Amino acid sequence: MNLDQLFVAMILLGLLMLAGKWLRVNVAVFGRLFLPSAILGGALALLLGPQGLGTLAELVLGDEAALAAGLFPESTLEIWSGLPGLLISVVFAGLFLGKIIPAPRAIWRRAGPMVAHGQTLAWGQYVVGLTLALLLLTPMFGISPMSGALIEIGFEGGHGTAAGLADTFRELGFENGADLALGLATVGVVAGVLLGTALVNWGVRTGRLEIEAAREIDTERMAEHDEREKAPRLSSTRSIDPLSVHLGFFALAIAIGWLILQGLIWVESVTWNAGDDGVALMVHIPLFPLAMIGGVLVQVALMRLGHARALDRRLINRVSGAALDVLIVTALATLSLQAVGAYIGPFLILAAAGIAWNLFGFLVLAPRIFPRDWFPMGLANFGQGIGMTVIGLLLVRMADPDNRTGTMESFGYKQLLFEPVVGGGLFTAMSLPLIFHFGALPVLVGCTVLMLGWLVFGLLAFGPENRR
Repeated sequence: MNLDQLFVAMILLGLLMLAGKWLRVNVAVFGRLFLPSAILGGALALLLGPQGLGTLAELVLGDEAALAAGLFPESTLEIWSGLPGLLISVVFAGLFLGKIIPAPRAIWRRAGPMVAHGQTLAWGQYVVGLTLALLLLTPMFGISPMSGALIEIGFEGGHGTAAGLADTFRELGFENGADLALGLATVGVVAGVLLGTALVNWGVRTGRLEIEAAREIDTERMAEHDEREKAPRLSSTRSIDPLSVHLGFFALAIAIGWLILQGLIWVESVTWNAGDDGVALMVHIPLFPLAMIGGVLVQVALMRLGHARALDRRLINRVSGAALDVLIVTALATLSLQAVGAYIGPFLILAAAGIAWNLFGFLVLAPRIFPRDWFPMGLANFGQGIGMTVIGLLLVRMADPDNRTGTMESFGYKQLLFEPVVGGGLFTAMSLPLIFHFGALPVLVGCTVLMLGWLVFGLLAFGPENRR
């Protein structure tokens, strides 16, 4: 690679982003589906690349056709393939930067039922996936038992997590897993919007949800739900551009995460991975969940030093949002359709099972866990569980546009006790090496215990009978 090739790759990427935005604005069906421009840009890149236009050109004109490799140079596709694994650390590093992190007791008071319900859904995705892997997918289709983690990685984690774990899939011998997870993430986004919209309309018609109208919400503005801080100190500095300072804090958070990862790898090397018979887990852990921990530590340090409002949350959102957009476009542009096609049976089974579990979690579990306002509260977790956080926010805005129930605050607080573990957190990253080294059955048993524990706790500690 050289700088000229990198420059071309970035120019083409920018043009695809603009094309995705044009499609989002001018094609009515995309607007009605609330599909983000980044997904449309990535899908367009996939269609114009070697697996779309290139394949069509080969079929019509032969292998020597001018467009047999698609519209993009090979060097561009190679650069794009490496970006998701880098940018996912930027996205996760910014999750808590610039946010006021309340005391754990305050978080629990506002978000306890949502945490219990969300954790039940997340661990249940592993239970469903691993059960299918053990009983059906591996014996019948010969696919890796690590496929049992794909529902949670693709649905709960989303495109960013799926792309960020590509190296881990590759190192553990399940290279097609990243492509399957990306495909599931795309299915989850579309299904989340379609089913969520249908559920909102059903709730209104049956009296389970009382709103004047389901307002049209642009998913590209979802990041703006975070608290608006007035005049953050580092946004008004004159000695350096505020964006540069905020990028420095992103770098600090990622650097801390890298140091934590290196420390864990060292501890592992002198403990359970010492000698020839050791078990290497930490070397397969990607950087991004620890970059999130680094972001939390940076923000806590700023709060302790009296600079809690130093960072501009809106600017943090802009950096994270741009990184996520680039990540999604490049990940979809380099998605292997051959991998999805080779495992189309397991792919469809996992997609159907994941959707069914999330619907069960909303329709059956949510009314029994939430003491009040179960519909908007459960819908938020349903959206996040099937199509990542942005779909959860979208459905909250549709179901409770005026935030009368306080669902938005509860959903935001929930992330502090949720995302460090699942939905792209530490266990999401560790699930693959755990299955690889210990097998699917022990991981299934552990996930089942955790799922049932959160479910029983949610039913007993909260639930309608505990309404106050």
